[in-house]
Amino acid sequence: MRIDTAAGSILCDPWVNPAYFASWFPFPDNSLLDWETLGDVDYLYVSHLHRDHFDAEHLKRFISKKATVLLPEYPTSQLEDELRELGFTSFFKTKSDEVHELDGGLKVMIQALISPTDGPIGDSSLWVEHDGVRVLNQNDARPTDLTRFNELGHVHAHMLQFSGAIWYPMVYELPQAAKTAFGKQKRDRQFDRTWRYIDDLKADHVFPIAGPPCFLDDSLWQFNDIFGDEGNIFPDQSVFMSEYAKVGGTNGIVLLPGSVTSLTDKSAETTHPTDVDEFFADKQAHLEEMRERKAPIIAAEKASWRHPEIDVLGEMKKRIEPLLEESIYMAQGVGGPVRFDLTDGFGPDGEVVESIVVDFPGKQVRPYADEKVRYRFKTGRALIEHLMYIDEGDWVNSLFLSCRFSAARIGQYNEFVYAFFKCLSEERLQYAEGWYDEHEKAVEAEDTVLGDWTVQRRCPHLKADLSRFGIVDGNVLTCQLHGWKFDLPSGRCLTSVGHKIRASKD
Repeated sequence: MRIDTAAGSILCDPWVNPAYFASWFPFPDNSLLDWETLGDVDYLYVSHLHRDHFDAEHLKRFISKKATVLLPEYPTSQLEDELRELGFTSFFKTKSDEVHELDGGLKVMIQALISPTDGPIGDSSLWVEHDGVRVLNQNDARPTDLTRFNELGHVHAHMLQFSGAIWYPMVYELPQAAKTAFGKQKRDRQFDRTWRYIDDLKADHVFPIAGPPCFLDDSLWQFNDIFGDEGNIFPDQSVFMSEYAKVGGTNGIVLLPGSVTSLTDKSAETTHPTDVDEFFADKQAHLEEMRERKAPIIAAEKASWRHPEIDVLGEMKKRIEPLLEESIYMAQGVGGPVRFDLTDGFGPDGEVVESIVVDFPGKQVRPYADEKVRYRFKTGRALIEHLMYIDEGDWVNSLFLSCRFSAARIGQYNEFVYAFFKCLSEERLQYAEGWYDEHEKAVEAEDTVLGDWTVQRRCPHLKADLSRFGIVDGNVLTCQLHGWKFDLPSGRCLTSVGHKIRASKD
């Protein structure tokens, strides 16, 4: 997204190159745009470090290093550090939820989300105002509410995520019927959450952005939403418009690469490089053309992943064991060994050549000893070799989002498993441990009434406002922000380990 005003231009999250082990590509394809021109901007805004938003290769090659970076207020300096490495030198460090006035009367506010599960320790939204016209680029961010933006005046354009950006449920070793059922639940929750945000802000115009990716590697092709699968979690913009119409939405605007909307406080006029309806009607043909055109890129990336000289067990011990020693909350939260089965391929298919256990209670990384484990991942040894080779500190923002693995578990989802593997550095681990420490000690005193139940107002997971996002069906409360469920009589979380809720029946 590029926002142009008389006071300056802001380029937001320019993503072109494949992300996550060449699994995700932007759809529709934007690689053929005139990036020399688009990259000549006054300001750059990168919402967070997920690689489908932070495209280092593209930023380095095409984006003007004279641009001033609008920097979210994050607890670690990694985003700034990585941008400096790419050659950016001018940074405007914002304060979260504070309006900043730039040259020419251009006003911006960035709301930073900073829990360990928000993006790679951080996600954000950008609010922009110039000459009385206000825009919110919410992007991937999931704030508990949009009150702060409403306080600043009526918003004319609301840009937000609507599609999946995760590996669940596709990678889980489940019967296909169960995958479809879980996928449909997730797809429905995604749309429900989107409708809530749209209703919160009540902007004049709504732009579905930040999704979905497309999958061009043959082994991942089935994840594209072109097979009539009601459990596919990656619906595209045309599906958004159809679903939005079912709930009464009439103000949606779809943008293709090269589309331009001229926005005022009274109107939005959009021009497109091609007919939007025809484009999505021919989606499969577009994907097949992209697959053929991008095949050499995928092949070149795969050729770079194998590093047989690396002792995976030894390197994992060296990297992970010191962090296990320091981890208190996340290690307790995982509560058992996590097993990695490594194959001779580039994903879960192939022969298992090595099995390694990350033993959280035992604080060690060791060979699998034929014991029972609650959490198991199966992926290509080459992918783990590459993570070791590049010293990757965030396996979520690389391996897991690639969908090049399969997963199995006994019992509930456990957010601490993924939180830990997002924090494979001293700085990240210390921040996450401190956040969980503070979070666990916080006493949530405020209540809200939902039907016959009085419950704590803030969700135990990430403090979403249950008076807005909570739905009670019988004795089960669902928080629509992330889909977490709670058994109200016992307070037990039904979707993950821990996170008990306080509730009583009137």
